[in-house]
Amino acid sequence: MSCKSCATGGCGTQRGAADKPGEKTATAGCGSGGCSTGGCNKLNSFDWLSDIAMPGPKKYDVIEVKFKGGRKEYYRNVHQLDLTTGDYVVVEMQSGFHIGSVSLQGELVRLQVKKRSVKINDDTKVIHRIATPKDMDRHEQAMLRDLPALYRAREIIRELKLNMKLSDVEFQSDNTKATFYYSSEERVDFRELIKMLASEFKARIEMRQISLRQEAGRLGGIGSCGRELCCSTWLTDFKNIATSAARYQNLSLNPAKLSGQCGRLKCCLNYELDTYMDALRDIPAVDKPLETQKGRAWLQKTDIFRKLMWFGYSSESTWHPLPINRVMEILELNKRGVIPESFDVLTPIGDKEPVKAAALNSDLQKLDAKYATRSSSSAKKKKKKPKGSGGSNTAGTPKSANNGNA
Repeated sequence: MSCKSCATGGCGTQRGAADKPGEKTATAGCGSGGCSTGGCNKLNSFDWLSDIAMPGPKKYDVIEVKFKGGRKEYYRNVHQLDLTTGDYVVVEMQSGFHIGSVSLQGELVRLQVKKRSVKINDDTKVIHRIATPKDMDRHEQAMLRDLPALYRAREIIRELKLNMKLSDVEFQSDNTKATFYYSSEERVDFRELIKMLASEFKARIEMRQISLRQEAGRLGGIGSCGRELCCSTWLTDFKNIATSAARYQNLSLNPAKLSGQCGRLKCCLNYELDTYMDALRDIPAVDKPLETQKGRAWLQKTDIFRKLMWFGYSSESTWHPLPINRVMEILELNKRGVIPESFDVLTPIGDKEPVKAAALNSDLQKLDAKYATRSSSSAKKKKKKPKGSGGSNTAGTPKSANNGNA
């Protein structure tokens, strides 16, 4: 069975070629990783302990099973089935059964269960069997109902004038239950909607509200960085993100640039926040301008990792870079009522020689000179007369007149 989006058509339950007849290989699917949409590898986990036998009399019998949209749940392998990552299995549900693929097993599942604080007991649902071709046919038929049901449900929502956004539909493999995923900013009374959907699709209806970040993760897409969205590939825990994360990193507070496809602040704003917080501990807080005999200098920019702070006078457009030790020195002088002459020349750091402000902009000056040379050379080429024009003609005199006698 293929996942419908793989270029090779080999993803799904197909295994690689075995070395011996009847022997199973360690990987499932086409193994090329060339799916055009990346849907096969969504929230995928590499089972690096699959071929390692852990010490102990009994293998950990809890299996992680992945369903549509990257949703993962844990089931007990009470029948001790010989499973491989990628196998489709029939699992127990509250009513009926559902089909999912094995995403993780063994000791790694024990770590995941501990990390997510999942309670495993006798009430934990079990895996019935490995899916047969007949089970997979029923599963495909159920998946084919998802998209038409989504369109029809949206029409019903518009007729009822409900303030909600329906993003996805998932039918259970036995067609006895349908889960509708929606997002809304307010509380929605969908009792009438459930009645209409139940009579329309002849199944038990479950309405599950998800956040805007979860909705973006289920739909997927490409971020401004050019990569697939983190929430649809590997990110599962969504943490609170404040605008202060952008301020600490000296980012422009532009909502269009800081917002992701979900309309909320980008999750990646938190990735390097701890590094910036550690670097900001040594940088002093400048709440007022620096007093010099040349005038007041206001803080314009802070280079966090180079430990430089850029100040500018109101009377000129030039910014002057200062190391943090020089800034702290001037602040201390201002507190004591001492006003230094200026800070055009930077004070030495350790045993190094003083660094001039022009030296910090040397790379920019080289870049400007480079493009200035290119523009001048291109201008000279344009002034040259093209070949085959018959030579030069001095002072408007015809060429034939130069051949006559004086």
